[in-house]
Amino acid sequence: MSDSVKRPYHSERRAASAAATRARIRESAARLFVEQGYVATKLRDVARAAGVGERTLYDAFPSKAALFGHTLGVATVGDEEPVRVADRPQVQASRREPDAAAAIAQTVAYAAGLFERAGDLIMVSVEAAGADPDMRAAADAGAAATHQVYLALTRSLAERGSLRPGLDATAAADILYALVSPHMHQLLRRHRGWSAERYRTWLEAAAVRELTGQA
Repeated sequence: MSDSVKRPYHSERRAASAAATRARIRESAARLFVEQGYVATKLRDVARAAGVGERTLYDAFPSKAALFGHTLGVATVGDEEPVRVADRPQVQASRREPDAAAAIAQTVAYAAGLFERAGDLIMVSVEAAGADPDMRAAADAGAAATHQVYLALTRSLAERGSLRPGLDATAAADILYALVSPHMHQLLRRHRGWSAERYRTWLEAAAVRELTGQA
């Protein structure tokens, strides 16, 4: 009887401890990947920075690619839930929003928050793509998924006749893909030192103007 009572408690405690360890590893990995780049970052350095043994790290993440993928994935969506960006409530809500400018603003706000969390890591994968096939695959998959999110929005705008004359859904998605991108975020937030608010406000206005023609 005592074992059956204690077991759930111990299981919850182990799960909480494992989650805390993953979080420490993620935080250390993210910092090192951004500071040193993907290729130069060694798993033993991540283990040391996280204060865990190498065996503990390898038990959780058997390869550097697995560690990077997990770190980027959690940073991208903001949690460990297995729900992709396209299926997130905020993203789906923007496609149902009847006002075109508001729908675009919601998409921009979500993307801007995503880039604040994950933009630097996304750029790590882009920069490492030429030297590592895993990073190439990750960068290509991420880019394709991003374009599909934007295309779903622009198709909904096109169906309602909200795109500016002469602009089809694919071309509109291409424009969002260029404007609302980690590359643009890197240029303005990191290189030019824009504040997060200035960046988001400019991006929203530019996206609305390009897609709808509204000033």
